[in-house]
Parts: sequence; structure tokens; C-alpha cells
Amino acid sequence: MTSESYEQVAVDVTDAIATVTLNRPEARNGYTIQMADELALALRDVDADDAVRAVVLTGAGTDFCVGADLSGGRLDVTDGADSGAWVEPATRATSVLHRMHKPVVTASRGAAVGVGSTLQLAADIRIASTDSRFGFVFARRGIFPEGGSSWYLPRIVGQGRALEWLLTGRLITADEALATGLVNELVAPDEVLARATEVAAQLATLSSPVSMAVIRRAVREVGSADSPDAAFALDSRLIAGCATSKDAHEGVLSFLERRDPVFPLRVSTDQPDHLPWHD
Repeated sequence: MTSESYEQVAVDVTDAIATVTLNRPEARNGYTIQMADELALALRDVDADDAVRAVVLTGAGTDFCVGADLSGGRLDVTDGADSGAWVEPATRATSVLHRMHKPVVTASRGAAVGVGSTLQLAADIRIASTDSRFGFVFARRGIFPEGGSSWYLPRIVGQGRALEWLLTGRLITADEALATGLVNELVAPDEVLARATEVAAQLATLSSPVSMAVIRRAVREVGSADSPDAAFALDSRLIAGCATSKDAHEGVLSFLERRDPVFPLRVSTDQPDHLPWHD
């Protein structure tokens, strides 16, 4: 599969922002195996592109994603499920999102149910519309949480709330999602994509790509450790390198000169070589 062969996702790169869109509006962006594979590929493509500094993940039409496509009357996840190397469709995308170097902002409106919710957990900033509805409905379908949601959700909203949502499978309103930290901000439905793009533009313009790449992985990899000792060790090595960092020099100089920074370092070639997750 090549970038030109996408059928169920769309990718647009403008002004250092890649907008990746779930693109089955006629099916309310029902998630398929094909969409999972295309989405994983699209995310890898934009993450490998140094011209891209931030990513917006959204859905075409009035819904982000209503969950797995059940139009065939069953859950279709049988493409090689008997293989030991098989990966379920939601994890194919969330595992890529987790390890990306670029910050990811979601723009969600309408229904975001099942995989429509779990996909967003692996993003960094979640912007939702006031008409949004979220739901981890797996128990009500006789299936199990996907996409690493049993790891992400308790870290975002707390274990007690995560268990209540996962066990009951009830729908979560936009207001509850904001109050519990599931989303960062609510805006009107016709403003959600523009707002997410605005946030992504701020990241792309004002933050160092290398700093963002390290920060998002450090929070995920080191931030979940049982003690801060690993963070202490990593922070000491990272800060020691700032004395000779071209990005650090530009960050200070642009602050003193009261202008936007122009960070020279590239994610693909200039990340510190001692990061523990690079192993």
C-alpha cells in the first residue's frame, strides 16, 4: 500500500501540519480493517516527514467515528487472527500513535464510540465539540477493550472512573468528558477542526520539534514508572546536553529578541542518542 492508494483515510499537509482524516462519512466513519491499515500507514508517513511538525486527527462529516463497522452483522477482525503475529485493528493505529515523534491533536465531533474513543486516548491533546458523545461500549457488545485503552484510560481519568465507564459501557457527554479530563477543550461543532488546527499551528510554530518528540515519549515511557528515579536520570542527561544544543540556543535567543523561534534541529537526525526508548 502506498500513500496514493488511501481510500478510507485522507491526508493533507499544509503549513507543517498534517491533517489525517477518517474518510467514510457515508458510514459515519465506521472503522474497518482497511481503515486501520491505511491509518497506521498514514501516521507513519507523516511522522517520518521532517516537514510535518504537528498532526491533527479528525473524522469526515458530522461524526468522528461510530466504532467498528458492524454493517455485515458481526465484528470482522478475522484477517489472520490465527497468526501469532496478528494485531487487532485498533492497536494497529494506537501503537503507531503512541510511538510517534510528532504531537497529535484530535478534532472530534458527534459520536466517538468504541474505537472512536480508544483512538483518541493515544493522542496528546483532544479538542471536542459540544455535541460529542464518547463511549467505551465493549462490555455491552460482549467483547473486550481494544487499542490499549485499559492502559491509557485509567492514566487519563483515574482507575475508578475508567472501570465505571468500561464496565457499564454507557455514553459520556461532552461536558462529562471535559470535567473528567478525557478532553482538553470543548468548542462548537463547526469550529472543532479549526480550533484543533490552531492548537497544532501553535505547536508547529513555537515549540521545538525535537523537544516535543522527547517530551511526549518521556511522559509515556518514564512518566508511568513506579518512582521518579528514571525521570531524574533522564532529565539530568537531557539538561546536560542543552549547553551545546542549537535548539536551546535558538530558544533563548528568540526569547531575548522577542520573536518566534526558528529551531534548526530535525526529529529524524538530531534527537539525543541516549533515549531509553530508542533501545
